[in-house]
Amino acid sequence: MKEHSNYKNWKEQLHDIIYEADTPLGRIFDVTLLILILLSIIFVMLESVKGLSNEMYTFLYYAEWVITVFFTMEYIARIICIKKPSRYIFSFYGLIDLLSTLPLYLSFFVTGTSALLAVRALRLLRVFRILKISRYIGESNRLVQAIRDSAAKILVFLFAVLVLCIILGTVMYLIEGEESGFKSIPISVYWCIVTMTTVGYGDIAPETPLGQLIAALIMIVGYGIIAVPTGIVSAEYASDRGAKKIHLNTQICSNCHCADHRDGAKHCYKCGENLNNE
Repeated sequence: MKEHSNYKNWKEQLHDIIYEADTPLGRIFDVTLLILILLSIIFVMLESVKGLSNEMYTFLYYAEWVITVFFTMEYIARIICIKKPSRYIFSFYGLIDLLSTLPLYLSFFVTGTSALLAVRALRLLRVFRILKISRYIGESNRLVQAIRDSAAKILVFLFAVLVLCIILGTVMYLIEGEESGFKSIPISVYWCIVTMTTVGYGDIAPETPLGQLIAALIMIVGYGIIAVPTGIVSAEYASDRGAKKIHLNTQICSNCHCADHRDGAKHCYKCGENLNNE
């Protein structure tokens, strides 16, 4: 019974360090992890630069191995210290953690000169580590919530823009015709989308005065349209901050792996597990 109790306390302490940011050790762990993630991203970018010295490439190789081993230990520790490992393994961040760690190990099983391109493609998966940063930035939770609350408005807006592009693309097809490159309505709609987003590839351009006038109006409308989704999210973000308190409690249930608990919560809102292991 005593050994079992010690093992349980060890797992709870490990859970507090890895999943919580309210404790000194938890904050140190999160800051260390953030630094390693950023360093790993920098190393991946430097590896793609040609002309560096062999010593630099060697350093980057071994540094990447050190970081990969650390992330492997972190991944295993996250699985060990929760009661239902599958909740973490198949969660969004669990899959990201796995994808960001596997490529270097998989390179052992991809051999031969013909497979070098495949190895390089596997190494690119390490950029998934940048997605791990968002879990440690409290403001990201507020931004994600604002985007979720604005999703319906943004979808309605995008649908209206799509309808407008179809109408204007059809009009341009009728005005310009195949002689100006508007060979079909889908191509004309494509041109309208490119013009409205102010990209302007230049592969298709109106030649008639009326077509150029409509194109100018589309470009002017495009500038206003680009700002609308940003305004919707910004308004939701501002109202969310002013109307209600955002709970940024970092506690994650060791039983069901649920997060987003209210500040000062003692038990998990989903399974009732005790959140305070002191």
